[in-house]
Parts: sequence; structure tokens; C-alpha cells
Amino acid sequence: MNATDSITYESDYYGWIQQQVKLLKTGQLTELDLEHLIEEIEGLGASQRAALVNQIARLYLHLLKWQHQPQRRSRSWELSIQNARIEIEELLEDNPSFQPWLAAGVAKGYAKARKQAAAETRLAIDTFPIAPPFDFSQAMTIEIDGIG
Repeated sequence: MNATDSITYESDYYGWIQQQVKLLKTGQLTELDLEHLIEEIEGLGASQRAALVNQIARLYLHLLKWQHQPQRRSRSWELSIQNARIEIEELLEDNPSFQPWLAAGVAKGYAKARKQAAAETRLAIDTFPIAPPFDFSQAMTIEIDGIG
């Protein structure tokens, strides 16, 4: 028995990952902890989708604030919009299989942004439309000066 035999998913997560990588690289497939490996791979997919929803929410949040509070517009909001667009483009580029799911992701992200916008601006939630005021393509391309 060597030192890596006692490494488990629960006792040493990083060590477990290293162990699983080594087993994969050396072709020792029967030694893999398949249950946890499958769980982790599924988690990676869910994590990527959550990252996309969070960036969509950030984009819509700042677009809503830009539209509804023109007197408070800032370079920070502008940069947040630009950075969210970049992150979204990268996530979609790296994960083309998100395309069929994108409409649901936009709906989820916008719903989150709407709640955040109400909280951050202290405006009534009804101030912000239930459906996005810009479709996803517009949200990704609209010139910020043209909002308002």
C-alpha cells in the first residue's frame, strides 16, 4: 500500500484529483473513483452554466441601471457592461452547446438582474419590465450612449 491509497474524495480533495489524473494518464481505469468523478464532471458543466447566467445578470443589471438612472451613470457601469459582454462571448465560444439553452439562461439571468436592480437603485421592482427591454443580441451590442 502506498501513500496515495489512503487519499479519498472526502479526506483530501486536491490529492484525490491528482490521484484520478494519474490513474487516467496511466490507463488504470478500473481504479478510478467513478462515482465522484462523474459528480465532479457534472459539476463542471453546471458551474460553466452558472457563470454564464451570472454574466448575463451582470450585463442586464448595469443596462437597467444605465437606462433607469441616467444621472448616476459612471465609467464603472460602462466597464461592467463591456466586461460582462467579453465574459459572455468567451463562455459561449468555449461552450457552443450552450446555444440551445441560451434563451433559458437569458431569462434566468434577467430575472436575477431585475431583482438586483431594484435592490441597488431602491426603485420599485415594477419599474423594471418583467421581460428584458433588450433582446440578448441587443444587450450584447447596443451602444451605451443610445440607452435611455
